[in-house]
Amino acid sequence: MSEFKRLMRLKLKMKQKRPEFKRQDWFKCSRIGTSWRRPFGKHSGMRIGLTHRAAVATVGYRGPALVRGLHPSGLQDILVNNVKELVALNPEIQGARIAATVGKRKRIEIVKKANELGIRVFNVSKQKQDEFLSL
Repeated sequence: MSEFKRLMRLKLKMKQKRPEFKRQDWFKCSRIGTSWRRPFGKHSGMRIGLTHRAAVATVGYRGPALVRGLHPSGLQDILVNNVKELVALNPEIQGARIAATVGKRKRIEIVKKANELGIRVFNVSKQKQDEFLSL
C-alpha cells in the first residue's frame, strides 16, 4: 500500500509541475479558445519546441501508470445512473459519480443507498449529502 501512496503523491507533484497546455496563438483570437490542439505548421516554433514557446503535450508529462485515471482519493471514478449500478460497486476501490442527467429524486435515492453501502459519492458535497439524508 505504501507504493500506491507514493505513486499518488508523485502523481500530485507531477500535476502541479505540469504546464497548462494551450492552443497555439490562443491569445491572438478569442474565438478559437485555449483548448489544446497540436501545432502542425511548417514553421511553427511551438511544434519544433523552441524554449521561448509554450509547452507541447508529450508522453513525458503522463503520470504513473498504476494510478493514472484514478480520482485524487485513490478510488476509481465510476459513473452511476441509478441505484442498480451503485450496488455493483466495490466501496474499497471504487467511488461513484452521479451522472448529470439524473434528476433530484433519483439523486436522493442514490445518495441514501451509497451512504448505506459506504460508497463515496464524488460530485455531491457533504452539505448536500446531509440535506438528502435528512429528507
